[in-house]
Amino acid sequence: MQISDMTAKMAAGQGFIAALDQSGGSTPKALKGYGIEEGAWASDEEMFGLIHEMRSRIIRSAAFTGEKVIGAILFERTMDGSVDGVPVPAALIAKGVVPFIKIDKGLEDEADGVQLMKPMPTLDALLEKSKALGVFGTKERSVINSANRAGIAAVVAQQFEIGRQVLSHGMMPIIEPEVNIKSATRAECDTILLEEILKNLDALADGVQVMLKLSLPVVPGTFAPLVAHPKVLRVVALSGGFARPEACAELAKNDGIIASFSRALLEDLRFQMSDAEFDATLGEAIDQIYQGSVVKSAAVAA
Repeated sequence: MQISDMTAKMAAGQGFIAALDQSGGSTPKALKGYGIEEGAWASDEEMFGLIHEMRSRIIRSAAFTGEKVIGAILFERTMDGSVDGVPVPAALIAKGVVPFIKIDKGLEDEADGVQLMKPMPTLDALLEKSKALGVFGTKERSVINSANRAGIAAVVAQQFEIGRQVLSHGMMPIIEPEVNIKSATRAECDTILLEEILKNLDALADGVQVMLKLSLPVVPGTFAPLVAHPKVLRVVALSGGFARPEACAELAKNDGIIASFSRALLEDLRFQMSDAEFDATLGEAIDQIYQGSVVKSAAVAA
């Protein structure tokens, strides 16, 4: 796939984006969910080797193809690795899956009800390396815990600042200001977030586009203005802690938004499964998330 093919697939492809980007801090939890208990590795290198093999098993699975999985977000170590001797981004592209890279380095402590991204002093070098490997775009995550306008404005401003840096390298940023689904002011957060994103979109140069990764809103259809915005290539949703059935049901209520799920995609996969069991279980998860992404509730679609 050329860049133009990847752009077209992200703009209008039927399917969803798999988030395979658990980083160092969340890797033990991801491995435990996969059936590998903490203590099964003696070093960080062994731990990362185990998570890489899990991701490789997903990528090489017959169930994982560009027919329903149109993109995949990678952790840097995964991007730098290989699947059966093929660099991971190239392995994804060969299956029709557009590769992205997680670029943020974690979160600052909470202030004004939000957690900004930590500094990324080596971002330019990472972007150059990623682009050379055929990676199409990036993903960066902040967290919004309460409806503090100043905090939310700061999160969105930082997201778009980094997004412009990504765009300057000829790559597509996925801007991810996650609203904590446990927030007591979640609906208000959604409203303020929409307003702040629209302000920042209006400030982008004409012809420039970004992608957005957002928590599923309390009120279905809240983010419809973003789905329709000419400066937004695609809006995708994170599962945010919802189990897959609930996440898919909420996703189906939001027309034009597709999934970018991590835990909801991987939650039933286990290390101990045979390859046939693994492929069948992954295929079932992919089918459910695909349905939530492309088959919308009649009440919303009407």
